Amino acid sequence: MKQKISSRLFIIAFIAMLSTAVGVIYACYNSFENQVKNDLRIYAQVIEDTDVLHSYYENDTYEDIPNLFENIREDNLRITWIDQDGTVLYDNDVDVNNLQNHLNRPEIQSAIETGQGECVRKSDSLQMNTYYYAILMDDGTILRVSIMAKTITSIFLSLVPYILLILLLILFVCFFLSHYLTKQLLEPINHMAENLDNPIEEPAYKELVPFANKIRSQHENILLAAKSRQDFTANVSHELKTPLTAISGYAELIENNMVPKDQEVYFAKQIRENANRLLALINDIINLSELDHTEKHSDFVSVHLLDVAKEVCQSVQINAQKKNIELTCTGSDEVILANTELLKEMITNLVQNAIQYNNEGGYVQVRIYNEDGVVLSVKDNGIGIPKDVQDRVFERFYRVDKSRSRQTGGTGLGLAIVKHVVEIHDAHIELISDVGKGCQIIIRF
Repeated sequence: MKQKISSRLFIIAFIAMLSTAVGVIYACYNSFENQVKNDLRIYAQVIEDTDVLHSYYENDTYEDIPNLFENIREDNLRITWIDQDGTVLYDNDVDVNNLQNHLNRPEIQSAIETGQGECVRKSDSLQMNTYYYAILMDDGTILRVSIMAKTITSIFLSLVPYILLILLLILFVCFFLSHYLTKQLLEPINHMAENLDNPIEEPAYKELVPFANKIRSQHENILLAAKSRQDFTANVSHELKTPLTAISGYAELIENNMVPKDQEVYFAKQIRENANRLLALINDIINLSELDHTEKHSDFVSVHLLDVAKEVCQSVQINAQKKNIELTCTGSDEVILANTELLKEMITNLVQNAIQYNNEGGYVQVRIYNEDGVVLSVKDNGIGIPKDVQDRVFERFYRVDKSRSRQTGGTGLGLAIVKHVVEIHDAHIELISDVGKGCQIIIRF
């Protein structure tokens, strides 16, 4: 980053200096060119005002014409006097006998038509511009003055060594300044990076405040995720170890003929129940792992929520009947955009929990309705959840009553799966519960 900033500052300085040099030369040349044209006008007017040319022309005496401009000592100034028919009467630079007719020259034509004319002709071989100014005199003759000057290209080329020398000196200074300014610019950022964990430390630049807050938030989230993953690994190891230890223990007793004949069925039942619990735990862990990759569940379709809820209730009806629990599913036919399989998984976990943590002869009510949006409600009159732990029930492996959870085969992952599915659907979950009075979970889509 430091190198990029330095190099870009250096490039910007170089472009700015080069542009400035070219611009200054162009502006100076325009000023010089305008001055040349203005000087030519003044020379022509001064010569015209002498009236000497008029008297010579009227008397048709041209012998002393070369003496007309003795007092004009301007270097490079060429003076040409042209008759009405374009014949050159006098030229202080070239023998008139060697000159062609000038009637077709642009500045002469313009002077005849408007009283004055000017033109610039360029010599590519000499890299010079010749500026002409012609004025129509009262007697019909034309007085033309001209001067040669360097072109802007030749001026620029002649100044190239000086420009390069100045550019090198300035670039040398800019090189060190860019490094110094870059260091000064990045120092507060480096300081902020070193003190990212300190919430009191404010960035030196106010523009970096949102960036710093975002980075700190992400940093905290990463730490929390790492801790959560570490806790999850520890919990998985512990949860898997319990049924495996039981299975291994029961199997070892049977292997060593240490189980009475009348208890073999009991031991076999314990092995089967722990194996089922192990399978349920593994399935829930796999489900959670898949839910972490939300891109796999983007295939949302229009779903009739009441039909899905009724299908789930019918599949778990036998579990409710075993505990003499009345399971009902009612409501209005509401349609939402959702992943059907995830909805089934979510409702199954909610209804299974309501059955498992209910009392004999209780009820579980599943209801679908619309209240400023589609709502799914699962309500029971079971053991309920204490107020002080309601915020934790959606954590992985958290159980309100651990002994009862293990007796009912709970893995402690059901509500964690529910929370994941809710987040995938951008829904909101709400828990209402009192100990001994039951529990209601409301999901608003």
